[in-house]
Amino acid sequence: MIVSENPIVRRSLTPRKSKTDAEWEALDVVTNEQITAAVASDPDAAPLDLDWAREINVVEPAAKQAISIRVDSDVLAWFRANSDRYQSKMNAVLRAYMENACSKKHGAA
Repeated sequence: MIVSENPIVRRSLTPRKSKTDAEWEALDVVTNEQITAAVASDPDAAPLDLDWAREINVVEPAAKQAISIRVDSDVLAWFRANSDRYQSKMNAVLRAYMENACSKKHGAA
């Protein structure tokens, strides 16, 4: 009989047991000072630097609209072969064409 050197680990999909009343009571007596001291002594609890968040500008992507469009089969095959996100690439090409056409129209006026 072959015996594995690695121990068998059993996993369960059932939720873990919640804390007992005694465990909650032990946590209730911990003061804020004790928590602050424990965090300060923990090397993995580095302070977060959130100054960068004050200077960012969040830009929501434009809403997309689902449409049905007919394209040549070779064009579709090329986009599919060259990108996992071929629909986004097709949208980017159409947007570039639109922006170019708009800039020419406004530039000539």
